[in-house]
Amino acid sequence: MHDALQAYSQNTKVTQDPRELEASLLLKAAAKLQAVRDNWDETQKDVFEAILYNRRLWTILASAMVEEDNQLPMEIKNNIANLGVFIMKRTLEIQIKPDAEKLTALININKEIAAGLTAKTQEA
Repeated sequence: MHDALQAYSQNTKVTQDPRELEASLLLKAAAKLQAVRDNWDETQKDVFEAILYNRRLWTILASAMVEEDNQLPMEIKNNIANLGVFIMKRTLEIQIKPDAEKLTALININKEIAAGLTAKTQEA
């Protein structure tokens, strides 16, 4: 049973639409950030793990914008790259001076981008 579940899981990962995968990862990052924000007094120590996860995700997303085979329109590439720069700056601000309110923009950006990716997947 375990082997069958693992095989199914592997197959699901391979066949998942890239936009759906990106959306689910953005939502996962948003959930981690939201959990820290909502429970700031108890989870402030977890802020660095949450922002590191988000920063790594955005590093990958922003890096993909300069790939030669990326067929997105230039305007979208620039917007994603600019969001990536903002994410990196905000992450640094949080590392220097942790503040629950600074997480709000990161959470909202992730949720909005995920919603856009999900909407485009449903239209296709």
